[in-house]
Amino acid sequence: MNLLLRRKTEWDSWRKGLAGEKRVGRELRRLSGDGWLVLHSVPLPRKVDIDHLLIGPGGVFSINTKRHPDKDVWVGDDMVKVNHGKPQPYLRKSRAEARRVQRVLERYCDFEVPVTPVLVFVDIRHLDKVATLLDVRVYEERAVSALGPLTGVFQPEQVRQLYEAARRKAIWENA
Repeated sequence: MNLLLRRKTEWDSWRKGLAGEKRVGRELRRLSGDGWLVLHSVPLPRKVDIDHLLIGPGGVFSINTKRHPDKDVWVGDDMVKVNHGKPQPYLRKSRAEARRVQRVLERYCDFEVPVTPVLVFVDIRHLDKVATLLDVRVYEERAVSALGPLTGVFQPEQVRQLYEAARRKAIWENA
């Protein structure tokens, strides 16, 4: 925060987001014993990144982290509102990110790679989501561990192949 003018800066927003991403990253690392592999801050063109990529027996999950300390969050089919404010494009962006990940990984693997978008909220007061939201998984940070028991999508050798492809920075350069 610019202390002289008491205005939030871009740096404050970035630092707040990073703190949330680190906390979700710790939760995701807890899944490694169940055959899951995690990549953090996967770089994409135009100085953007995928917060987390979770790869395991239950599939591939493109995880977008949002930190809204002590706020109420409402998630509908196509929008997110924080403290009843203006609609945020988090769901649309999460879906687009998952499609992007799928296109990239399928270029490097000889099998279909369904990618599920996940939106994780950190430090919020309350999360309310509509029951009809089926294509994006939405969690509070501690509940993201619900992905751990999922199985039946990939064999261990496919998980390794996906992870080895995804961890190569060069495959994301034209994503």
